[in-house]
Amino acid sequence: MSGQTLARLIGVAILLFAVIIVASTGTYTVEPGFRGVQVTLGKVSPAFKPEGFGMKAPMITHIHPISVRQQTRVMKSECYSSDLQQVTVELAVLYRIPEASVVKIFQEYAGDPFETLIAPRVNEALKEVCALQSAEMIVKKREEIKSKALAAARLKIGPILTVEDMVIQNIQLSRELEAAIEAKMVQEQEAAKSRFIQQKAQIEAETFVIKAKGEAEAIAIRGEALKQNPVFIELQIVEKWDGKTPLVVGGAAEGSPVNMLLPMGDLQKARSETPKAAK
Repeated sequence: MSGQTLARLIGVAILLFAVIIVASTGTYTVEPGFRGVQVTLGKVSPAFKPEGFGMKAPMITHIHPISVRQQTRVMKSECYSSDLQQVTVELAVLYRIPEASVVKIFQEYAGDPFETLIAPRVNEALKEVCALQSAEMIVKKREEIKSKALAAARLKIGPILTVEDMVIQNIQLSRELEAAIEAKMVQEQEAAKSRFIQQKAQIEAETFVIKAKGEAEAIAIRGEALKQNPVFIELQIVEKWDGKTPLVVGGAAEGSPVNMLLPMGDLQKARSETPKAAK
């Protein structure tokens, strides 16, 4: 192999290597859920790169991916209530980086956006809200505490980041305070039970009085009706008659006051059975 041929082979190899380097550094891919920040020789491009494949200047331009997906981080905040009780709140913060803030956050803020921008302001907002409520009310009104803290945190953070929601996972009090609150709740439940029993007894008494008054009025009306119209009692007898003619049987001795009232049907049955007995 001559020196000229060897030189050509080396040149071709260098050219291929250069092409491979250019091809590998002259293209980029932004994954779904991310946006790319373009930096060329230390200068940041004002526009972000959308997800997908693209071309860039090889060797001198770099694309930094920034996630715009919703993320969830758990944090704890130690607060003091209005009655100077220490309350530890554990909450999950749901947040994301808006597309319009991708370049600004990369250029102006260092580190994790949650740690540097969100967590301090959420902690501050939660302390402010808890300081206006007693420890007992913080436990009872956790949804209200969350809503107020979320609104205050959004106001402090501004539009650069979006806090979607906050979820209070746990509220921890001191053992003594938890025991005191539990004892108070038991007393309130017993008091409510006593009030319910009293109300029930009162309602039953009022119902009995109303029923007694109704029966008394009914008796008075019936007595007045009998007094004014004696035929009314005959009407009641007819309504309750079973259709059998009664039979009055006198006593054994003459002038005896003992009488028996028998239905006619029983007498006829007795007469029909008498001949059979004689036979």
